[in-house]
Amino acid sequence: MNSEKEKIIIGNCSGFYGDRLSAAKDMVEGGPIDVLTGDYLAELTMTILYNQRMKRGEDQGYVGTFLKQFTEIAKACEEKKIKVVTNAGGLNPSSMASKIEEIVDELGVSLKVAYIDGDDLAPRIEELNDAGEKLNNMEKGIALEERGKKTLTANAYLGAWGIKEALDAGADVVVCPRVTDAAVVIGPAAWKFNWSRNDFDALAGSLAAGHIIECGAQATGGNYSFFQEVPSFKNVGYPIAEIFEDGSFTITKHPGTGGLVSVGTVTAQLLYEISSPAYMNPDVIGHFDTLKIEQESDERVHVSGCRGSSAPKTHKVCINLSGGFRNGSEILLTGLDIEEKAKLVTDLIFDNVGGKEQFDKVDIQLIRTDKEDPNSNEEAQASLRISVMSSNPDLVGRLFSAKTTELALASIPGYTGRAGIATGHFIEYWPALVDSKFIKENVHIDGKTIEVIPTSQMDYEEIYYQKEPYENIVPEISGYKKVPFGKLYGTRSGDKGGCANLGVWAKQQDAYSYLFEFLTVEKIKELLPDLKEFEIDRYELPNILSLNFYVHGILQDGVSSSTRLDGQAKSLGEYLRAKNIEVPEFLIN
Repeated sequence: MNSEKEKIIIGNCSGFYGDRLSAAKDMVEGGPIDVLTGDYLAELTMTILYNQRMKRGEDQGYVGTFLKQFTEIAKACEEKKIKVVTNAGGLNPSSMASKIEEIVDELGVSLKVAYIDGDDLAPRIEELNDAGEKLNNMEKGIALEERGKKTLTANAYLGAWGIKEALDAGADVVVCPRVTDAAVVIGPAAWKFNWSRNDFDALAGSLAAGHIIECGAQATGGNYSFFQEVPSFKNVGYPIAEIFEDGSFTITKHPGTGGLVSVGTVTAQLLYEISSPAYMNPDVIGHFDTLKIEQESDERVHVSGCRGSSAPKTHKVCINLSGGFRNGSEILLTGLDIEEKAKLVTDLIFDNVGGKEQFDKVDIQLIRTDKEDPNSNEEAQASLRISVMSSNPDLVGRLFSAKTTELALASIPGYTGRAGIATGHFIEYWPALVDSKFIKENVHIDGKTIEVIPTSQMDYEEIYYQKEPYENIVPEISGYKKVPFGKLYGTRSGDKGGCANLGVWAKQQDAYSYLFEFLTVEKIKELLPDLKEFEIDRYELPNILSLNFYVHGILQDGVSSSTRLDGQAKSLGEYLRAKNIEVPEFLIN
């Protein structure tokens, strides 16, 4: 391993807007780090920040809780020479940088603040259209202008080189807008080792490191399939990446903290929210099917060998549209004749409100959680979920709720209403690509502006790494036994806009060899019949004994608009693990 070589130690204190507030202070005080990062942005978060700015003024639109965190750590960061890099700038990195400078002055510390902008494409939509950039939906192939919905936010995912420029110019705090989740790690690593734009293997390694630690405690035992292996979930330590000059790295956490750092926890997080193993970033393509994961020692996992290819010629853009308005009702159906009760209630509701056809979208789900001969009142209940959407807020407003409530004493036996359906304005997520030549990224520091050109717009030789083909060898099988899928295999699932990924991994080679042949797309749809209607891609990562399934369209138009009970597909993996499957007997010993 590289433990004695020069390294940069990067700790992450946030995986989402709402993560543990004390994590920044814990990371700074818990042990040595060189850089503190925080990831606060998701597709939905951009809209939350948009609404904040609309309600509170144009100087808003950033993650306000970060200011509290920064106030707690500023003096320690100065004393310990810890750099801070965060995307908490959100929609307004300039205002956040100003607020941080006010805190710096109040505390009397000497920390230089920089901010980055250029990600906001919303004011440039017409200009881009005129230049031939139609911002087609990556899933639907439809041009943005054809959708006919109001654009709320449109932010390109910027890369790491603006961060490196800021650090090169002496910044102690770098406030980022919508950069890729891994960029806040790639940038400091590139600064430390002065990597060139075409050091693709080293960059790919730091991309993998950034992807692993960006979701905070998910890399250190959080949301882990084999959670019984985690010694304690009290005071779970947040992840640290010790990155070396060749791009290899070690994942660890501060001593004395809860959680777990193992090959399993790192593998699970590597699979989180990816599609193809060729993981795209504006600076490099990292090939996650080439790297190697090894347990170095207790709470230390070493990752090496990630190959990199040339930066893509496009930047991904997160566009949020005003989707319209929604309302709905959830009704508990109890006992016998569940389907007949569901039909009667559904028909009565839409008769009351004037028919289904007046709505833009109607979604009806009958969730059968009832059991035969139940042992409790709850075991006798199923759930009927009805959601309606419209561009007309009056159609899905109070009148809809009132007309549903009117049925409480005039319909099925045991009628029981229940809160839980999302109501009000909703957002439609629109993922798109834009030619990188249109990206105009700027770093602001010391009253100066530094322009940053995307790597793909420079004159570098194009390189694309081709991995070696994998030959699967299945051991001889003498007999089978039925067990829950999760007895042998771990999973990690999550949302990718309107799609979802479902990563599956094995702990040992024989189990993977069987999984490789067994778990086809057809078998997934057989085991999880509610996925039959969706297009599913299968990707193979034999280097880490894993498969990844990418389910198109399952979350409709993103988290805000999804009518699924689990609108972020976080539980999809555990659903698969609950299924009984036939496996070779020798795997169960």
